[in-house]
Amino acid sequence: MQVSLDGFASTGPNDEQKWVTWALEDIFQPVLDLSNSTDTIIIGRKLAVDYIPFWEDVVTKPGDPMFAFAQRIAASKKIVFTKTLDKSRWANTELAKDDLKEEIKKLKSQDGKDIIVYGGTSFVSALIKQGLIDEFYIFINPVVLGKGESVFSSLESFQQFKLIKSTEFKSGIVLMNYELR
Repeated sequence: MQVSLDGFASTGPNDEQKWVTWALEDIFQPVLDLSNSTDTIIIGRKLAVDYIPFWEDVVTKPGDPMFAFAQRIAASKKIVFTKTLDKSRWANTELAKDDLKEEIKKLKSQDGKDIIVYGGTSFVSALIKQGLIDEFYIFINPVVLGKGESVFSSLESFQQFKLIKSTEFKSGIVLMNYELR
């Protein structure tokens, strides 16, 4: 998750992240490595409608600096959590329409690599609230927003984490890797 120094993940109803420091030379390889450890992406419908087509377009452009990452996204099994879509319009994509907790339990019980979550904010917040995320990779950007949406805002009690690793990049981004305690 990309967050600001003051802990916000988006600044508007459409999960706007114009403030994110896109320092490809810094974070590209760690993001690609993380992606390579997974074989399934779960994503909320609000983000999916723009996110999946964006990467499907990039994968048609071999000269694009994000081409390798786009290939991973395109090749991965994607599960879109939705209450409004009736059928998937994207390759390698299924819809999950049942209870969030039950759908995640079902996915976690399947063989394969890790599962990765690509937000948006309200979807990730719902996963956190129900205790469905085992490990967090938080990219803290060197910017203060002053207001916005936090993925932790729906918690009803505190959660404790154990720091696994932190990585500082030249751009000022710090990657914090935590697991639930």
